[in-house]
Amino acid sequence: MTKILNVTRNDDGQFEITDQRGTVVKGPFDTNAAAWSALDRIDQDTMPGKRRSNKKVLWGKPEKPAKPNGKKAGRRQAAKDEHRMKVNAAKAPGWVRSVAAAKFDPIGERNYRDHRLGTFGAASEVRRIDPATYLAEKAASAGKDKR
Repeated sequence: MTKILNVTRNDDGQFEITDQRGTVVKGPFDTNAAAWSALDRIDQDTMPGKRRSNKKVLWGKPEKPAKPNGKKAGRRQAAKDEHRMKVNAAKAPGWVRSVAAAKFDPIGERNYRDHRLGTFGAASEVRRIDPATYLAEKAASAGKDKR
C-alpha cells in the first residue's frame, strides 16, 4: 500500500507532515517550504530503485584539467580574444568607438582634461601672484573706472 503524505498547518500556525489518518509524521516546521522540502527528502528515501546522485551541478562549461603546455595554449587563447575584440571594435559605429576610447584610456582622458583646464598646483601662475601687486593693480583699475 502506498503511503500518502501531506503538509498541513497546526493550531500554532506551524506546518507538519501528516499521513492520511492525520497523524504527524514529521514536524513542526516554521515555513511551508521547509515542510515540503522535508517531505521531498522522505519521498526520496522511500523511492525504490533510484538513488540520488552525488555529482555537483555544473553551470556553464566545466573547467578542463590543466595541460602540460598550458602557458602556450593560454597565450594563444589570449591572442585570439584580443584579435576578436579588435575585429568587433572595427565594426562598431563611430560614436561607440569614441565613447569606448575615452572609457578605456583613462590616462589619456585625464591628460586631455588637465590640458583644457590648466594647472592649479604649485607651478600655477595663480600661485605666483604677489598680493601687494594684485591690490595695486586692482586699485589702479578701479581708479580708471571712476574717470
